[in-house]
Amino acid sequence: MTIIITAFERSPDGGKGLARDMRVRWALEEVGQPYEVRLVSFDAMKQPAHRALHPFGQIPTYEEGDLTLFETGAIVFHIAQHHAGLLPHDANARARAITWMFAALSSVEPSILDLVTARLLEGDKPWSKERLPLVVDRLRDRLGQLSTRLGEAEWLDGAFSAGDLMMVSVLLRLKPSGLLSGYPNLAAYVARGEARPAYKRAFDAQAALYTGNASAG
Repeated sequence: MTIIITAFERSPDGGKGLARDMRVRWALEEVGQPYEVRLVSFDAMKQPAHRALHPFGQIPTYEEGDLTLFETGAIVFHIAQHHAGLLPHDANARARAITWMFAALSSVEPSILDLVTARLLEGDKPWSKERLPLVVDRLRDRLGQLSTRLGEAEWLDGAFSAGDLMMVSVLLRLKPSGLLSGYPNLAAYVARGEARPAYKRAFDAQAALYTGNASAG
């Protein structure tokens, strides 16, 4: 059965790897599964046909036979469960890797998205100057906690896993802010993720959509 994912017809980041279909592409590349991409316009995302796949009108979606999924965490978890390479065989290590997937999405990403919102969407508000330092401080606290936990390890819990894939994907959103420079081990951790051949293949495939050289899988 052919795997089909959806992606932006025109990505807001112009193919810099931040659109969330990148997480799904990376997971599929890590486990060696081919896929096809269906591009969706911003208008089409709000139409009934797409909302039948994703009730919140976003991307990506994942279709495989009669299975349709949305939310990158759920999609990557499904891929990791059904194909070797992203979850350890040992039951306890597997549970820890899944825990890190949840941590990336529930404990780390919200603070990062709060910063993005504060800077890009609320920067012109009269209360922005007072709020922004609070947002940055909360994010730095969370990054400090993650940095301490990672220490000098290569990955979060032994070998690379879906937990690392999700965490690196989340932290990549911080690169334009420069905040990662304050945590050298996290910056190195993200760089290791970007250096993985599967990440590079996924990045190139996504970027090609916006440079006139579209290819998928």
